[in-house]
Amino acid sequence: MPDPENLALALAALNLFTFALFGADKLLARTDKRRVSEKALLLSSALLSTPGALLGMVVFNHKTSKPKFRYGVPSLLIIHAAIGYWISYT
Repeated sequence: MPDPENLALALAALNLFTFALFGADKLLARTDKRRVSEKALLLSSALLSTPGALLGMVVFNHKTSKPKFRYGVPSLLIIHAAIGYWISYT
């Protein structure tokens, strides 16, 4: 079993990375430069960093009108929470 402190730091780093990725993509979109792919944004979100993705979507107002992000990222958060609950209480 991993050390809880190291696990918390790893999850915080993943969430910070995903948050920054959403911010970088928004900046690139405004400057008409090559963008971060939607696949990369969703994959990053799926790697246990949905809180960072949701925060990035809200703070940067980015990808909020796209259904796969608007519904997909919150769905991932619910799935991750359910898995975390299951792991913690079984």
